[in-house]
Amino acid sequence: MKRYKCQICGWIYDEVLGAPDEGIAPGTLWCDVPDTWVCPDCGVSKIEFYMEEI
Repeated sequence: MKRYKCQICGWIYDEVLGAPDEGIAPGTLWCDVPDTWVCPDCGVSKIEFYMEEI
């Protein structure tokens, strides 16, 4: 499981936790998050995220 960080605002998507408030279930891999999904804090697209080493 990995974490991905928004380059714009710093919001973190953790595959273990998912993003239930945004409709992404816990355990959802980043590659399975829809390409149309956007950052819940700043609204940028998924492409603006990078993998963060834990």
